[in-house]
Amino acid sequence: MKSTFKLLLALFLLTTISCENDNELTSSQLTSEDALVNSKIDIASDDISSIADQLFDNVNSNTINYRNSNTENSVFSNCATITRVPAFGTILTPGTQVTKTIDFGTTGCTLNNGNIVKGKIIISFVFEPNAASHTITYTFDEFYHNNIKFVGTKNFTRSMTAASATSVSHPIVVMQLDMTITMPNGDEYTRVGSRTRELVEGFSTDTFLDNIYRITGSWTTTNENGNQHTATITEPLMAKMSCITVNKPILARGIITFVKNNITSTLDYGEGECDNIAIYSINGNSYTINIGN
Repeated sequence: MKSTFKLLLALFLLTTISCENDNELTSSQLTSEDALVNSKIDIASDDISSIADQLFDNVNSNTINYRNSNTENSVFSNCATITRVPAFGTILTPGTQVTKTIDFGTTGCTLNNGNIVKGKIIISFVFEPNAASHTITYTFDEFYHNNIKFVGTKNFTRSMTAASATSVSHPIVVMQLDMTITMPNGDEYTRVGSRTRELVEGFSTDTFLDNIYRITGSWTTTNENGNQHTATITEPLMAKMSCITVNKPILARGIITFVKNNITSTLDYGEGECDNIAIYSINGNSYTINIGN
């Protein structure tokens, strides 16, 4: 009887240690599921950047148009209400504090790229039309992107590059990230860092669909258990607006490198194709993940 008890105890301890080791392995490295969560936050961040930038760029308008053309092929749809303080119709003078709010409602507004948003994004800035750069505060009010909730307040800086022989003057937006993200299943993350978005093609035309943005940056993401990983864009991401016409995510190229507990992994968005996949690689293994909505 004693021998049987000792054998059962040994088997129990062996199983417990094995499970603990498995859990420790899982928490020590970034999984493909973690990479998928990151990609969904990245896609949302790009939409948020577009919305906030265009709110600023269309300071006197209660719609969001690309330049002077009201194209249906922009990322935006017509199911949002935009308000401003001072009210629209008021002439803005340099030094005026401006607040603009875009309200997507509470039931869900489908953007032209297929992503569904609800709630509000609020931006605030000082109107200085001749300034070389502007600092804009952005904040979220019950804002959801594909049922992922974003909370936080931070700044982004918008400036225009100098024209050169090979490039027209074009905007660069540097967005400081300091947000809390709650996934539909209740998992909570915080992300702190910066993200730079430069319009490298298409600014010289009035067509939204030929726009291509170059995105760089790095940030740290922490889950509710305190586990952290860093992310660095090691090959610039390309946001390709023409992907909207086939209802695909606009992030079409580039590589993000993650480091968690000194274990490195990568997420590769491809070579410019308008598709719905990215390749996650870790420890010599590769996984295909669906990144779209």
